Amino acid sequence: MEDTTNKDTEANSPPPHPHLERHVRQRHTPLSTLRSRLKQGVTCSVPRVRATLTGFFPVVRWLPKYKLREYVWGDLMSGLIVGIILVPQAIAYCLLAGVDPIYGLYTSFFANIIYFFMGTSRHVSVGIFSLMSLMVGQVVYREVDLAFPNVDSSTNAMDPGMLNSTEGTDVFASDLGQGSECGKECYAISVAVAVTFLAGIYQIMMAVFRLGFVSIYLSAPMLDGFATGASFTILTVQAKYLLGLKIPRHQGYGTVIFTWYNIFANIHTTNFCDLITSAICIFILVAGKEIQERYKDRLKIPLPTELVVVAGATLASHFGDLNGQYSSSVSGHIPTGFIPPQVPDFTLMPRVALDAIPLAVISFAFTVSLSEMFAKKNGYSVRPNQEMLAIGCCNIIPSFFHCFTTSAALAKTMVKDSTGCQTQVSSLVSALVVLLVLLFFAPYFYALQKCVLACIIIVSLRGALRKFRDVPSKWRTSKIDAIVWLVTMVASALISVELGLLVGIVFSMLCVIYQTQNAKVSLLGRADDTDFYEDMEEYKNLTAPSRVQVFRFQSPLYYANKDSFLKSLYKAVGVDPFLELTRKRKAEKRKAKELVAKQNAAAVPDKTNGEVSIALVRRELDFHTIVLDCSAIPFVDSAGTVAFKGLLKDYKEVGVSVLVACCNTSVIDTLRRGAFFGKDDGDMDSMLFYTIHAAVMHANMAAAVARTTEDSTV
Repeated sequence: MEDTTNKDTEANSPPPHPHLERHVRQRHTPLSTLRSRLKQGVTCSVPRVRATLTGFFPVVRWLPKYKLREYVWGDLMSGLIVGIILVPQAIAYCLLAGVDPIYGLYTSFFANIIYFFMGTSRHVSVGIFSLMSLMVGQVVYREVDLAFPNVDSSTNAMDPGMLNSTEGTDVFASDLGQGSECGKECYAISVAVAVTFLAGIYQIMMAVFRLGFVSIYLSAPMLDGFATGASFTILTVQAKYLLGLKIPRHQGYGTVIFTWYNIFANIHTTNFCDLITSAICIFILVAGKEIQERYKDRLKIPLPTELVVVAGATLASHFGDLNGQYSSSVSGHIPTGFIPPQVPDFTLMPRVALDAIPLAVISFAFTVSLSEMFAKKNGYSVRPNQEMLAIGCCNIIPSFFHCFTTSAALAKTMVKDSTGCQTQVSSLVSALVVLLVLLFFAPYFYALQKCVLACIIIVSLRGALRKFRDVPSKWRTSKIDAIVWLVTMVASALISVELGLLVGIVFSMLCVIYQTQNAKVSLLGRADDTDFYEDMEEYKNLTAPSRVQVFRFQSPLYYANKDSFLKSLYKAVGVDPFLELTRKRKAEKRKAKELVAKQNAAAVPDKTNGEVSIALVRRELDFHTIVLDCSAIPFVDSAGTVAFKGLLKDYKEVGVSVLVACCNTSVIDTLRRGAFFGKDDGDMDSMLFYTIHAAVMHANMAAAVARTTEDSTV
């Protein structure tokens, strides 16, 4: 019969201590690690080159596996529908960017082509986006106003009459580069191209240095608030077109406030032709959106409301001669074909270098978040770093072809997903639709009123502006998230879009710091007849362990919250060791005075009197041990370790032991390096425990042994 004594003993023995069973990792010096990485990086082989190329151009991997019969119909339909939606939006968003409509068509065409080759998402629609257009437009209008100080700023940069204007170029030509010498419209697209090129360079650098992690600092509430605030700014900027007002576009902070002031100050100059046209277009567009949302299960394809409105408004404007009869602003001539490529004006880039940073970050953040969202929904994966490379190239390469900043757009991506899109072949189809407009149909948009384009932009903001209705539910779910949303939204709307982004990021980080400094703390009790301990305020029928306080701190312990950790512990257990030591010293002094009075001598109290006073202090406490539950502490820094050591020392002086339980290995390593467990970790076995119950049992056993020893001594 097999002897199972040893096996039973091993099975019933307590688990080994964590510091005894850690895996021994092979240690490498920094020099050897760097040498191996350099060797691996410079190694060149045919498989490595093939893997690099296929990684850089994912289309090489999935296109040969394209299932023609299964995918072609969905890709064709979604591509056509998105292309039809894309054309009027590309023309409209140029109002925001301050450039001619032709450049919006260029941007949509090249971005879709490049993302087809380089993107890893099957559903994302990359192209012109209202938020990016607004941010580009703010830079364009600012630089154009500086370059053309004598030109009426209420005239839009895309007006045909300004195409050959050179007024004002003599002042800034030497400082602003050669782009200012070709006229206001030409200079506007030069500025847009320069900021786009830099944004793409930043994105490529972020991809090369693996800086995609910066997107984690853009929380969902912050991004939602930023989008809503920016949408309100877009609505404000476009409101003047609805009324046909010719007022300057405000530059700097407070765009919303100053623009609305100018609108009401000039309301008497409203163009009633534009006002009536705007009312009709908004009614049709909103009605089409509502019908689409209500009957989306029955409608197999989205209603092309924008295209219908653009076609009808263009015909009405052309045959009614609204520009000649009522002075209604129109888009003007849109040429066919392509303009020869041109290198971006590098002399402009120092002026817009800082402006390109938020463009790069927001463009990447929206693209990656949409890619991951739809990849998860449809059961595949994307590569965030490759997405950053793709969107960077979607900005750098088209900047040579007179395009401005692009990003993924939620509305068009949702349309692609709902119309059966399977792969990025749909983007190729959308690009072909835009190409047909560029080659043949662009001149027919000459009579299209700007107020119609403004209506398309404003109605497209419905989703972002509806976020206001979610504020009460956000508040009920998380007050911190609701406050982050409100602060970011208000800053983006009332100050500026760029500063709103910065305010949102900083405020989000401050909220995280606030939460760690005001972490939830609790005293734990034991569930009857179990080894489990939980918060006594949250759960009923828990019993506090006898003469032991179990304290839980639910936050990292680091330099910023170490003081709040100590204060919360003192308040929870009801004993501040500094105050207890003060009481002890006062008791010693009082005892000394009593002895002096009795003996009529000036002698100092002996050591026994001090021991008596310490014993009196001990008897006043209703606990002898504090167990720190570290299960909710993910990490401890050096300042936290010092706080732990000070806690141990201070409570030891008032006769209270401190034990730690449920520490992860990171916390244990930090405490060991800080000599919390004594020299050479000599006290580790008597201070560190796997479970709270083991620590409580050890504390009671040690107290019992101490009492027995004290009684026997007496």
